Amino acid sequence: MRSNTGSDDLSTSIDSQPETSLDRARLVTDVQKYPIQSAFPSATFLTEKHQVEVDGTGSEKKWYALQVRPRFEKIVGLHLNHKGYEEYLPLYRSRRRWSDRIKEVDLPLFPGYIFCKFDVLRRLPILLVPGVMSVVGLGKNPLAVDEHEISAVQNVVKSGLTYQPSGFICTGQMARVERGPLRGLVGIVVATKKNCRLVISVNLLQRSVWVEIDSDSVMPVSPAGQQAAIARV
Repeated sequence: MRSNTGSDDLSTSIDSQPETSLDRARLVTDVQKYPIQSAFPSATFLTEKHQVEVDGTGSEKKWYALQVRPRFEKIVGLHLNHKGYEEYLPLYRSRRRWSDRIKEVDLPLFPGYIFCKFDVLRRLPILLVPGVMSVVGLGKNPLAVDEHEISAVQNVVKSGLTYQPSGFICTGQMARVERGPLRGLVGIVVATKKNCRLVISVNLLQRSVWVEIDSDSVMPVSPAGQQAAIARV
């Protein structure tokens, strides 16, 4: 079992991460400032039966969006990963101008949010992670993120195509990509003067992402298919 302090382990893991918008030294300092704690600190005295319940074995785990403190997305991701949770922080590359140079940095695709897969009935350890403010939902009731939306975002990030955050779009002509790295992906088509963009939305966050695609690679979705796609939201 790994050490609960986490300082040395996280320093090593941060060294292996690609260059990000947060300064590495500051990120190490922040992680050390908020030391890792066991996800289940009181589990040592439980019986084997109760231990299984605490660990969530056999429970249903879904994707949820966590609202976090500003600029804490990567720190929260490191803590969740260290605790053994499946987390997902989609990033995009942006060019930022400094006084003497232009630098490319990786920024959160959905600033202030990170996705995590867990059993919502055992969410207390998640809420105790430094930087986590709440589980996104309706009032005090957490709502799971549609699995298709998570998969769509992951496909865009892995596609190698140009993508960036977009204003939220929930209506318009839906189309399916017929070829290329995003084949099978369904989204809303937005035409620009130079190219075509496919917009993918995470409805729970009211946030969208656009990705540049070849206009010849998409085909309109039939009304029946469009209704089926909307019904999944």
